[in-house]
Amino acid sequence: MPVALAFILLLGSTSAGPNEDFEARVHAAKMAEAAVTGPAYQRALWGKIGNPTTDAYKGCMAGDAATGKSPFTLVLDVDAQGKPQHVAVQPATPVARCMASQFATWTFPVPPAAPKPYPLEVDFSVTP
Repeated sequence: MPVALAFILLLGSTSAGPNEDFEARVHAAKMAEAAVTGPAYQRALWGKIGNPTTDAYKGCMAGDAATGKSPFTLVLDVDAQGKPQHVAVQPATPVARCMASQFATWTFPVPPAAPKPYPLEVDFSVTP
């Protein structure tokens, strides 16, 4: 079954409530995707974690056949050394939480200089 994943870069967050903050980060990601440094960083990111992401997603879905195909969004910040911080998912299904735990342990390519930390957003869904 093909897995459709989309990496979208994210500029930042606000001090709003948790759901509003999450949505603001997703919105900012869509704007950042078109930034000058966005496409090059996405290529580097996918080159490093594309296959591991697909493998982890399949493994997380195998553990939850009932709700495993439900779409979710993951956001995180990448520090100057490529380490993930502030990993969050919505909705927080078992598969989403599993993927968050995977992403929290990985090292990403060193991000562009700004913004610091460098936020990312990943949409997960399964297409038939």
